Amino acid sequence: MSKKPKKIFKVIIGIIIFLTLPSLLFFGFLFFKYHEDLPLGTQNEKADALAYQMLDALDYEAYRRTNHIEWTFKKRHHYNWDKKNNICDVYWKDYKVTLNLNDLSKSKAFIHSFRNESDMAQDLINKALKYYNNDSFWLVAPYKVFDKGVERRLVKTEDNKDALLVTYTSGGSTPGDSYLWLLDDTGKPYAFKIWASILPIGGLEASWSDWTTTETGAQLPTFHKLLVLGLEIDGVKGTE
Repeated sequence: MSKKPKKIFKVIIGIIIFLTLPSLLFFGFLFFKYHEDLPLGTQNEKADALAYQMLDALDYEAYRRTNHIEWTFKKRHHYNWDKKNNICDVYWKDYKVTLNLNDLSKSKAFIHSFRNESDMAQDLINKALKYYNNDSFWLVAPYKVFDKGVERRLVKTEDNKDALLVTYTSGGSTPGDSYLWLLDDTGKPYAFKIWASILPIGGLEASWSDWTTTETGAQLPTFHKLLVLGLEIDGVKGTE
């Protein structure tokens, strides 16, 4: 190898190290500071009772009576969810997808308000479903603790308080994820810790403290804090 290619090679390696080393060091710091192993919990009636207490604190009956929910996630994705019929319009950029959540084959994709039935339509539907699964979870997750395929376990925290570990064994975009709900004395959640396949660090804590009450009485969040990140949920509306 001549001197010039060697020099170019060294420069490239130097640039790679310069760009990646700080990121690796930062990730290492976060991992050792925040990572927690998934706690062991007990599946029993007490776990279910704690889940019911959380639902009562959030007025689950009001949420059940809410037939339409509208919201915007991180100012990027807008949703108009016909909860009663399980159909959701998802908007982002110049796209709109009408998701039929009972039968995805009946979903429709639009570009600039025009129906699209090309191969691109299925890609848009898949993307809208992924957006919906993630963004709706940050809105209504507490109400999903008795969904099909959900396991509930009672966990004792370090300060000897009861917490609810919820594992989704099926459904959504990433089955197998677990969340540890941290509850106040009334049973209302103020945060959860996350063990998700998309996150390389287990046990990161996100707040559930910025609640709004819709006209139906359902309680829904408007903001979550995850480390230094803020997840904004704007325009939250719930109607019968």
